[in-house]
Amino acid sequence: MRGRTLILFVVAIMLAGGTAMLVRSWLDQQHTVEVRAAAPSPAVPQKSVLVARSAIARGQKLKVTDLGWQPWPEAGIDQAYIQSGSKPIEAFAGRVAREPFVPGEPITEAKTVEPGNGGVLAAVVRPGMRAVSVPVNNNSDVSGFVFPGDKVDVVVTETLSIAGTNGGAGQRRAAETVLTDVRVIAVDQKLDNKNGEVVIAKNATLEVTPKQSEVIALAAEMGKLSLSLRSVVPSPTDEVAGDSSGNAGLDTHTLDSEVSPFLPKPFTQRDNLDADSVTVLRGNGKSG
Repeated sequence: MRGRTLILFVVAIMLAGGTAMLVRSWLDQQHTVEVRAAAPSPAVPQKSVLVARSAIARGQKLKVTDLGWQPWPEAGIDQAYIQSGSKPIEAFAGRVAREPFVPGEPITEAKTVEPGNGGVLAAVVRPGMRAVSVPVNNNSDVSGFVFPGDKVDVVVTETLSIAGTNGGAGQRRAAETVLTDVRVIAVDQKLDNKNGEVVIAKNATLEVTPKQSEVIALAAEMGKLSLSLRSVVPSPTDEVAGDSSGNAGLDTHTLDSEVSPFLPKPFTQRDNLDADSVTVLRGNGKSG
């Protein structure tokens, strides 16, 4: 009896020890899983690339405040991206955006134009539009007060040959608005004015449609071109600028006789007919 009890006792101890070992092994395994789960995953190698801090429009001149460095996964860095350490941000200040950028989009040299290189003005002109330069007279025009981004009207002053009395002809002067609400994109090769400085310009570059460029070219041959600066606040009575024909959309013109009362009104065709008419008397009737 005593031997049987001893055997049962030994078996119980062995079972208890085996159970303890199994429990301890399971606890160690759970602890290892928890430690692995809590351990941070290895960091993805990153570098910094030059990006747009805010939205940049096509034709906008870049400033230092528009750009910034942003960490970027090394595996996602395109060879066209500008990486930190290659160039300072200041090297890209003054460039002109060929294409618009959204905030956080990497800046690339292919989508910007460096000042002094060809294509700067072409980057400013909107798709489908043309750039045309107009000479500005600093004595009579608004030279010094027109800056890139302003809107102007184009006026042509021309000399007209008008028939006079007795078959004679005379020269009269007239002014006509040929284009309205045209955007100025450059003044004397400058796309903006720095610190509000006044520049006595000799030329203003306008953004127009292809048809309007033809109107300006023809008007320059007809007479002297002038620019009339428009208000930044549009008037309800203002017409839409530049219709499909390239005309101003406003039937506005001024003759020299409207400026000076000493000049006679132009001799019209109707006046000419009235002056040359002859009344014939026949009996009690007459005919003209």
